[in-house]
Amino acid sequence: MERGGSVGLNRNFWLFAIGRFVSQLGWAVQDVALPLYVLDKTHSGSMMTAFILAEMIPALIVMPFAGVVGDRYNRKLLMVGFDLIRGALLFGVIAFNLLKIHQLIVVQVVMAVMGAFFGSATSAMFPDLVEPDELERANSVTSSMNILARLIGPALGGFIYAIGGIRLAILINAVSFFGSGLFEILIKYEWKTRELESFFQVVEDLKEGISYLLSNRYLRTLMFFALFMIAFGQPFGAVLLPYSFREVLKFSSYQFGLLESAFMLGALAGNMLIGVKLGREAGKYLFHALLFDGIMILLFTWAISPLSSLDKTGAFIFLATINVLWGAIEAFFNVPLNAKIQRAVPSELRGRVFSAMAVMMHVSSPLGLLAVGPLLDRFPAWEVSLGLWTGMGVVVAYFWARHKKTLLADVRTVKVKEKNGSREVI
Repeated sequence: MERGGSVGLNRNFWLFAIGRFVSQLGWAVQDVALPLYVLDKTHSGSMMTAFILAEMIPALIVMPFAGVVGDRYNRKLLMVGFDLIRGALLFGVIAFNLLKIHQLIVVQVVMAVMGAFFGSATSAMFPDLVEPDELERANSVTSSMNILARLIGPALGGFIYAIGGIRLAILINAVSFFGSGLFEILIKYEWKTRELESFFQVVEDLKEGISYLLSNRYLRTLMFFALFMIAFGQPFGAVLLPYSFREVLKFSSYQFGLLESAFMLGALAGNMLIGVKLGREAGKYLFHALLFDGIMILLFTWAISPLSSLDKTGAFIFLATINVLWGAIEAFFNVPLNAKIQRAVPSELRGRVFSAMAVMMHVSSPLGLLAVGPLLDRFPAWEVSLGLWTGMGVVVAYFWARHKKTLLADVRTVKVKEKNGSREVI
């Protein structure tokens, strides 16, 4: 395997990052338009949850196999191919007018399966494009560009949905997949490994990835911390926030998009601070970030509760301000955690190890999602928000008391050696 460039943030990295930016811009437009469309058609938190599970559960099923494929086949070809295929699928959705709720759920399932294979290949490939010591900055740059896309995209998405509906939003996303693929084709990347010869090799590779993950105390601790935080955080961001903005506060589609953009503006500022100044030092502020994240959730909960005396305009300004701070705070645990995990896994095992982690994380997410949708149909949104805040607080307090040193540590790639025909961690 070759890095295909000079030390640091080289040409291949920038082609990768720009391609991701184009794709994320289109995805952000659809990501805002789709929940608006579902809520406008159904007015149901449960249906919102159904759409999210339609994306999550298929990905969960194929994720282990996607990880093995990402380690066994050319990662660049997988990345380019699945971008182009997903673009073609969305063009088909527009051409054949597949815009009914049940049809879009089917499309969501197919996109999720392809996204799992795409994600496995790209996440395993990304750390090979830069030097290990540059991973914080590389992650910060890609996160900043993705955030910039999601800063522009939501406001654009709300406007596009208002003037052209879900059809125009999907069309723009389809075009973005093809644009992303064009940049990715130019990346110079060579990955040499044995292709799969039988299904039993898939099973063996899966076992190897899970074994490596569970045998590494450092990775195991990071993983379980992420599992519990995702179980509470995923339903909060994916269901509770859109539901509260649209159904509780009755914001327009454009206001909805602007609030999403405010969050991304803060996240962009946080990522730029990490990329330009802090680098690997950002990991030291993990628990500070989590404390302030909890404060932001409480402020949001107050704003949507009966205790708030804010009118619609006041609530919008208040939440836009909160979202800017919230986004900046979240960068301080997302970027360092990603870089720590990437550094700790060798390239030859990265696809299957990352997929093993992704599977476990996808298992934890539906637990919260399955509860939040029906809860929003029965209880006020502010009560559900307070419950999620309590759950996250318990998780953070436990890991701070028991695993603080491990979560704040920074471990380089753990080597793997051959012993009696098998691999073991050293």
